[in-house]
Amino acid sequence: MLVLLPPSEGKAASGRGAPLKTGSLSLPGLTAAREAVLGELVELCAGDEEKAREVLGLSEGLRGEVAKNTELLTAGARPAGEIYTGVLYDALGLASLDAAAKRRAARSLLVFSGLWGAVRVTDRIPSYRCSMGVKLPGLGALGAYWRAPMAEVLPEAAGDGMVLDLRSAAYAAAWRPKGEVASRTATVRVLHAPTRKVVSHFNKATKGRIVRSLLTSGTAPEGPAELVDALRDLGYAVEAEAPAKAGKPWSLDVLVDEVH
Repeated sequence: MLVLLPPSEGKAASGRGAPLKTGSLSLPGLTAAREAVLGELVELCAGDEEKAREVLGLSEGLRGEVAKNTELLTAGARPAGEIYTGVLYDALGLASLDAAAKRRAARSLLVFSGLWGAVRVTDRIPSYRCSMGVKLPGLGALGAYWRAPMAEVLPEAAGDGMVLDLRSAAYAAAWRPKGEVASRTATVRVLHAPTRKVVSHFNKATKGRIVRSLLTSGTAPEGPAELVDALRDLGYAVEAEAPAKAGKPWSLDVLVDEVH
């Protein structure tokens, strides 16, 4: 199973080890595209700070993120699973998984990124700031920029297993499973059970817990229908809707009572 995750806006500090080697990252078919975005981002942030802050959509309080981006080629790198923080990743708790679950995470988790396209949680990257919604002067909107390279690489990464898509809309724009891959893809919404309204903060936490539950249980559903059964066995209240047409993903609603 391949699990597609969004990144986090907030990130841990870069490491003190060796700097980034783009050629060592997973999904080597994305290397050229990654290097193009990386070069453009560093150049942007090394120039006019106000322009860079505007392009990146950063508030005055996040001005320091511009300077951080200028050092991406020399900053120490850490596993992406340590760089990404925030509600989803706190609930996922990669560091506290047992050895078997960590191996499953390394194989199955793929984090989407405006800068890297997508990385495994074991890929070593520096801390950065560049969301998928950014429009770089030379490359344009990153969501659109990544579509062609992702379309070449992601179907092979998905293999013949199911795809659990937990990305937000901005990151889903970079790659949408099609055809046979889409038919074994499931997207997830988290709804407040009494009102059937989409929740915000608890959405991220619930998705993190779902991934952790799957990793720790060793469950490996072969398709969306089996995933629904697995999640119910793990204690989640799930409503599922099979696609009306072939080549479309399943839609899963996970119902929660808490909305904080």
